[in-house]
Amino acid sequence: MGNDNITTFSERLRHLDRWALASGVALFLLGLLSIFSATYGRSEEFVLRQIFSGGLAAVGYGVAIALGHDRLLRWAYAIFGVTVSILALVLTLGTMVKGSQSWFALGPLRLQPSEMGKVALALALGKHFCRYPPLTFKAFVYDLLLPLAGGVLVLLQPDLGSALVYGVMTLGALVVAGAPKRFLAGLFGAGLLALPVGWSLLKDYQKLRLLVFLDPQIDPLGAGYNVIQSRIAVGAGGLWGKGFLEGTQSKLRFLPEPHTDFIFSVYAEEFGFVGGVLLLVLFGILLWRIFGAGMRSKDLRCKVLAGALGSWIWFQVVECVAMSMGYAPVTGLPMPLFSYGGSALLAVGVGLGIVQSIHLDTLRPYQESEK
Repeated sequence: MGNDNITTFSERLRHLDRWALASGVALFLLGLLSIFSATYGRSEEFVLRQIFSGGLAAVGYGVAIALGHDRLLRWAYAIFGVTVSILALVLTLGTMVKGSQSWFALGPLRLQPSEMGKVALALALGKHFCRYPPLTFKAFVYDLLLPLAGGVLVLLQPDLGSALVYGVMTLGALVVAGAPKRFLAGLFGAGLLALPVGWSLLKDYQKLRLLVFLDPQIDPLGAGYNVIQSRIAVGAGGLWGKGFLEGTQSKLRFLPEPHTDFIFSVYAEEFGFVGGVLLLVLFGILLWRIFGAGMRSKDLRCKVLAGALGSWIWFQVVECVAMSMGYAPVTGLPMPLFSYGGSALLAVGVGLGIVQSIHLDTLRPYQESEK
């Protein structure tokens, strides 16, 4: 597959999707400002680490472009297999953080394999759903076994938020791959029937999070405190916000986890409704370019891959915003490119680099690739 105009890495860089690149950089910089504000007067370490993580994400972005989505898709099963093995390994050798054994501690660094697992899953879905289209019931059920392998291991950590992301990515990929609506409806019904079983498997703190989502006042000084303070912060921002570094909820430490889970609350208090709309517009541009790259591609693998990656970003943005306003339960999911967190930032950087590779491919004459 090739075009002499965009074969070298430097020429690829000149043909990048500038809208996707600019919106991604803008979101990272706004996130950096919010992390600085959220941790102001406490430690500069968070900002410096996020800058370092941003550099790693930029490297991952470039590596994904250099390798190209076609090569990564050929390696998809191997990449996903290694990822599943690592997810199994973290259950025995991982470090427990906030009730979840989801991390590897490497000196001062902590790595969360489930984040890169999202990239691996997207690649595997792109290859698998193209090779075995979910058009018959047998194929549909068979296709679900692949994401279940990773999702179950993530759920056992337990990391309910990431497991939900895996599910949303799979659903998005199924829709793009053309799965019949009756199969999707059946899957939804099966999910509803499995809710009692799922509830019995949840830890006590996870059950409390869901109950607090329905009524924060049942534990206003405990589990409900986070949600109540977050809603106060968002509402206090008003139309224009209080101004940079002027947010009281985070400065007076009423707002828990202000640089991670509730980073949107910090931003909304300081920049208000107008700033929140700007942030969502930037995410809208990014998602437009992700899904657009898939729609423009003539390769079904790329369509499914972009659909899975876009579903991942979309769901985490919606969850973070809704959670901050009390419209969704607390899951601990980071806001892509915006929240503090090195593993999440690196994974998103690699994912967006793959999207750029798909975009570059749409500029070339299409040739059938090895599936």
